[in-house]
Amino acid sequence: ALRSRPRAEYTLSTKVGRLLEPLPFADGDDLGNGFAVRATHRRVWDFSADGVRRSIDDSLVRLGTDRIDMVYLHDPDNHVAEAFGQAYPALERLRAEGVVGAIGAGMNQTTVLTRFLRDTDVDVVLCAGRHTLLDQSALAELLPEAAARGRSVVVGGVFNSGLLADPRPGATYDYRAAPPALLERALRIKAAAERHGVPLRAAAIAYPLRHPAVASVLVGTRSADEVQDAADMYSRTVPDALWDDLRAEGLLEGDAR
Repeated sequence: ALRSRPRAEYTLSTKVGRLLEPLPFADGDDLGNGFAVRATHRRVWDFSADGVRRSIDDSLVRLGTDRIDMVYLHDPDNHVAEAFGQAYPALERLRAEGVVGAIGAGMNQTTVLTRFLRDTDVDVVLCAGRHTLLDQSALAELLPEAAARGRSVVVGGVFNSGLLADPRPGATYDYRAAPPALLERALRIKAAAERHGVPLRAAAIAYPLRHPAVASVLVGTRSADEVQDAADMYSRTVPDALWDDLRAEGLLEGDAR
């Protein structure tokens, strides 16, 4: 889809740390382990320097380009030593060579991402689900650290896996069925947003962007309609009075402004 477009017209990012190795005999899928791909490949964690470079080289071939604008270390939670000792230095070298632009790490937690900000020269971190209307834990250390160092934060999971997109029985939160207490909280936030004429999805997208360290947000889309909806929600004006009401009702523990 992108090969015929001028390279300067778009920004391209990817992740490293997971490789897919083909298997001779397999069928079905691996959704039980969190991978929405057919079980024709073996999922391999690889944060070695060689694995990072191999992953980037393979991506360049598949994408038909000579550079990638942004690369994240993908969920190195259980591979922290290797990520800091091998994968990150490999990304630094690729950045120096001009093969990749900005480098960083993406995780569903804040502690290790804060360490990346303090101990390395990352340009950006991707924090999923920890700076949302239901979870403001990134405000404690991660976001202040990024702001103090002039680094960018991309906030993913702004809908917390779906609960903030459509709070109803059976909705998911952090990839699992949402607990009743969180469902009730999401419904109260939705009611407050609607009193101000704001869809909950618009409020969920707008909230993280209030912090000066947040450069952008990510939403998951499965169809052209969902892409259009996300763009529409992003363009909506959210009044400051909504945030004031959420704080007054005890529904918003922290805010950047």
